[in-house]
Amino acid sequence: MKYSLRQLEVFLAAAHFENITRAAEHLAMSQSAASSSLRDLEQQFDIQLFDRVGKRLQLNELGRTLRPKAEALLAQAESFQRDLARHQELGLLKVGATLTIGNYLAVEMMADYMNRHEGADVQLTVANTEAIARMVANYEIDIGLVEGELQHPDLEVIPWREDDLVVFCAPGHPLAEKGVMDDEDLLAAPWVVRESGSGTRQAFDRAMHGLLPDLQIRHQLQHTEAIKRAVEAGLGIGCLSEITLRDAFRRGSLIPLAVPHRDWHRRFYIVLHKQKYRGPGIDHWLQLCDSYQPKAGS
Repeated sequence: MKYSLRQLEVFLAAAHFENITRAAEHLAMSQSAASSSLRDLEQQFDIQLFDRVGKRLQLNELGRTLRPKAEALLAQAESFQRDLARHQELGLLKVGATLTIGNYLAVEMMADYMNRHEGADVQLTVANTEAIARMVANYEIDIGLVEGELQHPDLEVIPWREDDLVVFCAPGHPLAEKGVMDDEDLLAAPWVVRESGSGTRQAFDRAMHGLLPDLQIRHQLQHTEAIKRAVEAGLGIGCLSEITLRDAFRRGSLIPLAVPHRDWHRRFYIVLHKQKYRGPGIDHWLQLCDSYQPKAGS
């Protein structure tokens, strides 16, 4: 074999950091050793994997083509090494989730997963849909759970769960007594909503088709709890996933508003890289997703 796994590690680290010094530090190597490893790999096959722009290494077309194959090879090699050493079947699984899923579903799922599989561990990253998709595409996380729809040539997007958005206001808001909103109400009200790039905002914009240019978007916030607090404080009306509002509705600190002539339904999705090696951890997590039912009160 004319290449080594170490050379593949250097290639992938350089692709990720776009800098050989940072790649070497990440791999606990000297800069000269990392440079030599990458140079040897290219010379052995008379190829160039990067365009050199000053100290920056940028993947060229060939490098981008080979990157997912190198990722898959290393993932399989690491799995094989674990089997040889007879370590536990499941190790660290890196999961990314959007804010609604991360805060209201994923933590409970993590506990369920680790209770089912002794020795398993889950690292959870919470961000918006665009960020989670980018991390899956860059092999930074193993699996994503998102609220927004995606189109990406390297990603497999699997429908997962049904969800509905709900418009809501504070108990003292004039609309609280009316209870049902028409388009005139939607246009007259100031709004507190999620930021662009989030799945919730994507679904909100779709539901408000035809009205968006004229809506009074007063505040765009990145966190569901901040939106709820802002609406409670009378800064406007909001729109979030029903699962994020159940406790507030039960307490009466927020009031649901019916908008029956608009479509507030959406789906959650599972996101995987098409080229990534799927070890037992990913398979078990997908099985958990298929069977998962939130506990009462979640």
